[in-house]
This record gives sequence, structure tokens and C-alpha cells, in this order.
Amino acid sequence: MADPGFLGVSASLTGRRWTGPALEVERAAEAMAQATALPRPLCQILARRGVPPEEATGFLTPRLADLLPDPRRLRDMEKAAARFLAAVARRERIAVFADYDVDGGSSAALLLVWLRGMGIAATLYVPDRIDEGYGPNVEAMAMLAKAHDLIVCVDCGTLSHEPIAAAAGADVLVLDHHLGGETLPDALAVVNPNRQDEDGELGHLCAAGVVFLMLVEARRQLREAGRPTGPDLMGLLDLVALATVADVAPLIGVNRALVRQGLTVMARRERPGLVALADVARMDTAPTPYHLGFLLGPRVNAGGRIGKADLGARLLATDSVAEAQALAARLDQLNTERREIEESVRLSALAQAESRGLETPLVWAAGAGWHPGVVGIVAARLKESANRPAVVIGVENGIGKGSGRSVAGVDLGAAVQRLAAEGLVLKGGGHRMAAGLTVAEGQIEAAMARLSELLARQRAGVGGVADLRIDGALMPGAATPELITQVEQAGPYGASAPAPRFALPEMRVGFAKQVGDRHLKLSLNDGAGQKIDAIAFGAFDSDLGPKLVEHGGARFHVAGRLEINTWGGRAQVQLRLEDAAAV
Repeated sequence: MADPGFLGVSASLTGRRWTGPALEVERAAEAMAQATALPRPLCQILARRGVPPEEATGFLTPRLADLLPDPRRLRDMEKAAARFLAAVARRERIAVFADYDVDGGSSAALLLVWLRGMGIAATLYVPDRIDEGYGPNVEAMAMLAKAHDLIVCVDCGTLSHEPIAAAAGADVLVLDHHLGGETLPDALAVVNPNRQDEDGELGHLCAAGVVFLMLVEARRQLREAGRPTGPDLMGLLDLVALATVADVAPLIGVNRALVRQGLTVMARRERPGLVALADVARMDTAPTPYHLGFLLGPRVNAGGRIGKADLGARLLATDSVAEAQALAARLDQLNTERREIEESVRLSALAQAESRGLETPLVWAAGAGWHPGVVGIVAARLKESANRPAVVIGVENGIGKGSGRSVAGVDLGAAVQRLAAEGLVLKGGGHRMAAGLTVAEGQIEAAMARLSELLARQRAGVGGVADLRIDGALMPGAATPELITQVEQAGPYGASAPAPRFALPEMRVGFAKQVGDRHLKLSLNDGAGQKIDAIAFGAFDSDLGPKLVEHGGARFHVAGRLEINTWGGRAQVQLRLEDAAAV
């Protein structure tokens, strides 16, 4: 017999089946609640994460010292740190070549700030997305090599054989996390947990995490040599946290501890760039992964997408309050422009993808004049709509520059790298969840057909609209600030560690109001005096918004994530409503 779904919801207002915790998770949660006296909803979350009762306390209070891996587990790490320190000791000319996204900008800022603490002003170089594309290029590397003794490539470089060879006269270090090829470029050191000769246990690190580990190794080498150990590394974790969340790195293992500690550092508001950015984004509460991923990250990215590529890195690295405020204001303006461009491309891409069909292993769209700075974001929107890997390509002068986003269990980066090896794209690569490619306009159809074949082998597109996973049911009266505080201890939440989602059964809509074009603000009650406010973002993109507004007194099971909403100095519980089903 077919599974009726959690609370009997087999087809919600957004067309999804609700799935509850597996029986073994329920049993493990009950056992943990009895053994630890922790709240049952919190035990549900810990049990779903596979945490045994005896490890619950340690999981809720992760210590970076316990989880930080030995940097020397990564190949070339000792060599890279030693060459980096030699350049510092000899006061050599150092250049940092960074990718134009948040991870690249944060990685560059880590090095620039650390070097400034050692009395060295390094050169920052960030390639233009449109004119130069991703990663090192021959002209830029040759130019930097003429004026520098050491070039450090961050969040890029693992596949850059020819550009690194062009850096004649300078040593090159690569600190990266993108999937490596069968051979490595002729750099002095390539530190990358996703090299083919690595075991992959640290493959979840973003580039900033790799850079941080290199600084940890440098500190150890300085200490062993009896020299001053340099700037405080713990104070740099706000940059690592920002990069980890914005790059959608899995919040597991050491990443979880890095982000948790980094949020604490960020809350101290000591870095001028992040303070200015938080202010223009109107952040009035302590930072959370949501703020990093959806408020700060997009603004840092905006320079690389549609403005000057180095704005984000400069903002994160500056120690000048005035410069930070000016850069943050410019990035905020660019982010507004980016949203307008993105919406135009999104509508065109969605229409094209729908006409092609959303049931194939790959959802894709390509269009002339689509800004290459927004194709990645639009690909993410298509992926979310279809629950399938998506690629969006902007075409200019016969060349398509595209970006793709994947779903859990499907390695898009490896598939795109295979396309490059087969000659169907001019270049391409990435990691499991995101990839980029450059393709001749006449090859787009053939390349996407082949990519669809490769992804089908990984069972992409086997399912339809994703089921909605529910962690448990709650009544409104149980949704207290105290419970939310306890639930947050099991975080931070993000990629590979989704925030818990609870269902509130048989609720009535007391008040509902459309906010803007797509969102819904409403108040819910259980008919027995217990109420909870809710906000549903994008509710009018489906039947969810219209059905709840035109409720006619009907009862609904509702599902979403609990949060504390602070408004006018008053904090209260709010449901970030994601779905509903008529009872």
C-alpha cells in the first residue's frame, strides 16, 4: 500500500508528499530523551543526524580544537606553508590571485589580513568574470610574475596548467578545493583536498577552509622555529564562516565548528568590512547562517557578478572604516541591480526550460545576452523548481559561459569535467554541487545532451518534485523561544545539515495578507487559544498563497521552520511557513 505521508499528506498545496522520521529515528530519539532529559524535538534532530546519546552533549558544544584536522594530512601542505613563510621572512613581493566569488574573496582576505599583521602589503588580483573568466589566465599570471616573487592562487588554479606555466620567474602556490584532474599544474605546491590522490575525507572544505589550515600549519612552523607566531587565527574565523556558508559547503565535521565559532567572532563586529555590510543589509540581530548565505554573501558576490571583480575581497580585507562603508554601499547598489537582471533572465530561462521539459535528468537553458554574472543564481532557481541538476548559459559573440547547480547525490563537477575531457566544451570543472563551463555556441545542444546522459547514469531526475521532510509535529504552545534556543544548539544549519522542519496540525488561518508580489504574512491558531505568526516567502509562486488567503475557514496542516522574529525590540516565535495541506 502506498505511503499516505506524514499526517496523511500525500499531495500538499505545493504538490509534495510529506515524509516523517523513520521508525528507527523515532526509537533513537525516544531513547535519547530518556537518557539525557533533553527535549524530545531536539532529540529528534540529533537522532536524525545519527548522534548517539552518549555524544549528545559534545555535539551540542563542538570545540574547534577537537575537530580541527592536522593540516599535514593534505599533500603539499608543509611545502606550501614553508614557502609562504620564507617569502614573509625575506620580505618578498607576494601576489594573491583569487576567484571572484565569496569563497575566493574570503580566502584572499585571510591572506591579506594575515600578511598585513606581519607588516607585508600583498598585491590582490581578481580576474574579471566577463573579460578573463574563471581562474588564472596566461596574460595575468605572466604579468604578476614579472613583479612578484610568489603568487598564491586561492579558490582556483588546480586545472590551470598553461597559466601557471606562464608565471616564469615566480613560485606559485595553489590553495583550492575544486575537483582535480589526472595531472596537476607545475606549481611549487597544490594544496587541495579534492586532488585525485587525496582520500577525500576533507573534501567538504571550501577554499577558505584550506587557506585557514595553511595558516594553522604556518603558525606551527613558526612556533617550532621559535619565532613569533603571527596574527590571532581565531579572529579570522568570521571570514572562514562566511565562505563556508556562501559556498554551500556541507556543515559537517570541522565545517560545523568553523562556522559556529566564526559566527561568534562576527557577532563581535570587529571587522570593518563585515560591519559595514551588515549595516547596509539592515541586520539587527546576531548573525546566523541565513544572514551569511542570503544577506551578506550575495552582496559580496555582487562585485564579481556585475561590477568590479575585486570589490568583495577588498571589502573583507580592509581595516579602514571609511573604505569599508564606501565599498559596502557600492556592493549593496550592485546587488540591487543584480536582482533586477537576475529576474529578467530567470523568467526567460524558466520559460525555455519548461518548453523543453522539466522531467529530464538535466534542466537547462541558454540565451543570447544573458549576463554571465547571474546564470549561476538562475541555475539554482531552476534546480529548486525541478529538483534536478540545472545549467544556464549566457551566449555572447558565439561563446556560451554557463554555470550549473546540482542536487544531493549527483556529482555535477565530475560530469562537466568529463565534457571538457571529451572536447564538447572548451573548458569546465567545479565540485559536486556547482560547476562552470565555457562552450562554443554551436556545441551547446550536443554538450547538454551528453551532460544529460552522464547525469542520468547517476540517477539524476529519477524522482519528481522533492518530498518535504518533516522532523516531527508540534502544537503552537510548544513552540517557545526556549525550545528554539535549544534547537539552535544542534546547528548551525545549512548544506548537508538542514534546519529542522516541524508540522503544526489542524491550524486555522486567522489573518492573511499578501506582502509584495510573492510573499504572505499570516497568523495561525489551533482553535483552542494558541496562536503563532507565520511568514511564507514566495507563497504566490504556487497555490500555497492563494489557497491560504482564500481559506474559507478551512483547517490546514502547516509545515516550516521555527525562528525568533525580532521587531521593534520585541522577540517572538515565528513560523517560516514552507508548505500546507488542507485537512
